[in-house]
Amino acid sequence: MHVFPRYQADDPAQVTELVRRNPFALVVSADGGGAPTATHVPVILEGDTLEDGTLLGHLARANPHWRSWGPGTEVLVVFTGPHGYVSPTVYGTDPAVPTWDYAAVHVTGRVELLDDAMEVVERTVTAAESLREPSWEPTPASRERFRALLPGVVAFRVHVRSVQAMFKLSQDIDAERYERVRADFAADNPRLADLMDK
Repeated sequence: MHVFPRYQADDPAQVTELVRRNPFALVVSADGGGAPTATHVPVILEGDTLEDGTLLGHLARANPHWRSWGPGTEVLVVFTGPHGYVSPTVYGTDPAVPTWDYAAVHVTGRVELLDDAMEVVERTVTAAESLREPSWEPTPASRERFRALLPGVVAFRVHVRSVQAMFKLSQDIDAERYERVRADFAADNPRLADLMDK
């Protein structure tokens, strides 16, 4: 990802928070110079920070993507945060041009296939439920259902090598237009407005 310096996310805590709050990621790899393959899957952060951490994920065994992951295979994991179109009508000035505000984090690292898919599935559920109110706790019957599905699941870990983050949130406009954009998002896209507040 090309990161424009003025949009670079300098706060590692904000980058980590974006990954935690947006765990449905895109995992991309290329097999021996062939066309890249991409799969949308839940991916959670293992550890406290991205720089020192690893990512955990799982996908359907029927998806052939994982079969290309041999020892040392590098993957790109893309996390997309809140985003939204900025219409020139919001600025209240002329001339004006439209743009798109967004936050994204790209993580590259070595992927490793794991034997214990149950632990990864349970940790993924715990991470996802921590974002909900009220949260759900698996019952013994639900855990048995998980176990019945495990033969169809492949779990993996990504050992983080690099992190790129860009938060393009109208930083390059004057304060009055910035506030108009933030207020517009507050009405229709509150997660993006909240990110702009941070």
